[in-house]
Amino acid sequence: MMILETDRLSITFGGVRALDGVSIAIESGQVFSIIGPNGSGKTTLFNLVSGIYTPNDGSIRFAGEMVTGLPPDQLARRGLSRTFQNLQIFSRMSVLENAMVGRHRHERTGILADLLHLPSVARQNEVTREAAHDALARVGLADAGKRPAGSLAYGALKRLEIARALASDPKLLLLDEPAAGCNPVETQEIDYVIRSIVKDGITIVLVEHDMRLVMNISDRVHVLANGRTLTEGTPEQVRSNTTVIQAYLGVHGSKEAVRAFD
Repeated sequence: MMILETDRLSITFGGVRALDGVSIAIESGQVFSIIGPNGSGKTTLFNLVSGIYTPNDGSIRFAGEMVTGLPPDQLARRGLSRTFQNLQIFSRMSVLENAMVGRHRHERTGILADLLHLPSVARQNEVTREAAHDALARVGLADAGKRPAGSLAYGALKRLEIARALASDPKLLLLDEPAAGCNPVETQEIDYVIRSIVKDGITIVLVEHDMRLVMNISDRVHVLANGRTLTEGTPEQVRSNTTVIQAYLGVHGSKEAVRAFD
C-alpha cells in the first residue's frame, strides 16, 4: 500500500520555482530518504506534504485520501507527524511534558471541563501521560521524564523531538535532519531509533545530509536538485549514480556513502 504519493508537485516563491513537478510514491513500512544540495527543495517538499505550504500545482495523497491543501492539524488527525530541522523544545518544561504536547490531537475535553476539574480531564491526562511515557521509552529517554528538557544533551533533545511526534500515534513520520549537529555516537542513537520505529509499522520519510546514515538505513532514496527530481532508487543505485555524485555527493560524499556498506 502507498502511504504517501505526490503527483507533479510545484510551488513558486516570488517568481522562483522552488519545487518543479516532483512526484514520489512511498510504500508503507519504508524508510524513504530525500537528499540533495542546499536549496534543492527538500524542506519545501516537507512543508508541502505537512500542510505548511499549499502547492501551486500538483496533488498530495495520504493513505489513499486526497489531502492537497489541508492544514497541519487536519493532517495530524489523519496520522501524519513531523519534526523540524531546528529544535522546537520547551526547555523549561519537563521532558515528559514536552512529549505530552505531542498528544494534543487525541485530547477531547475542553477548557470548561478543565476549569471544573471534571473526572474526564483526570482520566484523559493519565492516558496522555502514559502515551508520552511510552514514546520516551521508544527513543531511550524513559528515565529522563522528570528532568527539565533544557538539561538534556543535544542528541537527547533530538530524540525528544521524535518522541513528541511519536506521541501522536502517526502512520507517517517526517524527520527533517534528525542527525544535524550530532556527533557519531548521537547519530548512531538516531539510527537505532529510526529502525525501531519502522519495526513498529510507522513509515519514515527522512531528509538528512549525513550520507552514511542515509545509505545505511534507507529502503529508497530520492534525489532533488534545483527543485526537480534528479533520480530515485535503492541506496546502492543512488550512491553509484555518476550524475548524483557530480551534482551532490562529490568525492567526499560518495566515499561516505560507500563506507555505509563496508
